[in-house]
Amino acid sequence: MTATTRSPRHRARLSAVALAAGALVLSACSSGGGGGGGGATSQGPGEDKNKSSNYSIGGKDDSTGPAPEVAGAKKGGTVTVLQRDAFNHLDPGQIYFADVLANQMLYNRSLTTYKVDDRGRVKVVGDLATDAGRSSDGGKTWTFTLKDGLKFEDGSPVTAQDVRWGIERLYASFETDGPLYIPQWLSGDGNDFRKALPDGPYNGGHLPSSVLDTPDEKTVVFHFRAPHADTPFATAMPNIGAVKKDKDTQRKYDNAPFSTGPYKVADFKVGKSLTLVRNENWDPKTDPVRHQYADRFEISFGHQYADSTRRFLADQGADRTALSFSNAVAPEMTEKVLNQADTKARRFVEVQPYVDYISFNTSRLKDVRVRKALAYAMPNGQIVQQVGGATGGIIAGNYLSPAMDGYQPTDPYGKKAKPAGDPDKARQLLKEAGKEGQEIVYAYPNTDVQQKVSVVVTQALERAGFKVQKKEIDSNTWRTAIAEVDNKFDIYRTSWGADWPVSATVVAPLFDGRQIADGSQNYGHLNDPAVNAEVDRISAIPDVKKAAPEWQKLADRILTEDVPGVPTFYNLQFSLWGSGLGGVRYHPVYGTVDPTGVYVK
Repeated sequence: MTATTRSPRHRARLSAVALAAGALVLSACSSGGGGGGGGATSQGPGEDKNKSSNYSIGGKDDSTGPAPEVAGAKKGGTVTVLQRDAFNHLDPGQIYFADVLANQMLYNRSLTTYKVDDRGRVKVVGDLATDAGRSSDGGKTWTFTLKDGLKFEDGSPVTAQDVRWGIERLYASFETDGPLYIPQWLSGDGNDFRKALPDGPYNGGHLPSSVLDTPDEKTVVFHFRAPHADTPFATAMPNIGAVKKDKDTQRKYDNAPFSTGPYKVADFKVGKSLTLVRNENWDPKTDPVRHQYADRFEISFGHQYADSTRRFLADQGADRTALSFSNAVAPEMTEKVLNQADTKARRFVEVQPYVDYISFNTSRLKDVRVRKALAYAMPNGQIVQQVGGATGGIIAGNYLSPAMDGYQPTDPYGKKAKPAGDPDKARQLLKEAGKEGQEIVYAYPNTDVQQKVSVVVTQALERAGFKVQKKEIDSNTWRTAIAEVDNKFDIYRTSWGADWPVSATVVAPLFDGRQIADGSQNYGHLNDPAVNAEVDRISAIPDVKKAAPEWQKLADRILTEDVPGVPTFYNLQFSLWGSGLGGVRYHPVYGTVDPTGVYVK
């Protein structure tokens, strides 16, 4: 997943037994929470809820609605949502960024989903399905049964054939930006899976029942090419849900997805605003995680962090009932927020699953010594100060988050010892390469925070002997621009979070050269055959506990030998909202505000 710039095209193969015994507990657990409760309200971040020990798989009882009531909640009113970046997608098949992941929870449902209790513990449960799935054939076959009473926004029933359509449309050439676990596991690695159904289902073709079977209106059966014990996590991705055939407008579905959740799209002005209103055909008895307290959500775009923070602090008029899914407190206003007494009950600081990087375009920067010089020069500590200091991030030493099993605090470029960078070492490398005065095209989005980051990054690179050409990009098109294989930039900010706490969901999507394509997450365009071979070798290790240290070793090798980018910091989310809202809490999987239990007081 990406923070606001998420996830893998990866090939992890995990046996059910090994995964259950390892980092992810796949045994059924007793019925759990899903009610209200908040995150940390102190000045420091809350406990890291992204660790594998915080995850479990629920059973049928956990998957049964309705969701536990949020204490004090009532119906009615409008929730105002202030977002910096315009949503790049509404089509669940294309969703992979943190802000749109939060938003889709209101109108979209997948086969499975995440149920978060009031302590932030995460349980994978059935959403459209009655449970988190049942495996057979050594974990290669997974069967899901749909619940009774599921309906689209027009009142028509949701069937297994609608789920089949939702999955098969992912094979179409225009579906490029979302997670591709399920189609790749079914039909082929990288982009080869598309050969199994080149046009998706639009010309009458379908996957054979030996691959994807829907023997009746209630049953969906996946026949994977290899065992995948993590299937309940993959089916929680937003694109593994139901799409009604006669409402599928293909590319235009991005503007008007047909709802299965508690809200539906009433109006969408691309780049400006989105209005969600009640879906009267949503049945809470089928839904273990969502509520329908507010009458509507009015979402608008173009609000820089300073703007939204000022409005939340002032707490006047409609802003009393306002929040943001992903806007953080503006760094320059951190102390004011922390010192204003009335904010204590309406803020949190939480550890996100994301790591920020500065990616190096290896298609343009071909000399590894230049890339190493950039890595040494990067001022991680100064970058953290610009994004909010202690409430914005923690200096990163390597590619993997501390939440990952097998994580080791390696720091090959000495970022903790030299948070301002090491310009002398960088200059030495440039001299050895004969590249003193190398010009670097540095691209960044035109947000208030990233404009400030660009200043300290440029100064640090110039101290190290680089010449910097700055390219400011519209934040609304930023995500697409940096994901183009033929982009004309040398370095650019990226961010990544594991879809679940296994390092296969980080290393493979970011660094497997076979994933390179427009819209993919190999932002540095690294294509090292030795790395690709190691990805395959480690992916084939059935025990995730044994695989975990191997992923760390590979990640460190890539960082020191290939250098397709440098990690800068581990993300924190510092959120503030209006005093007229209740039920606001943190969603540890997406690293955002969880809107599913929000109500107007």
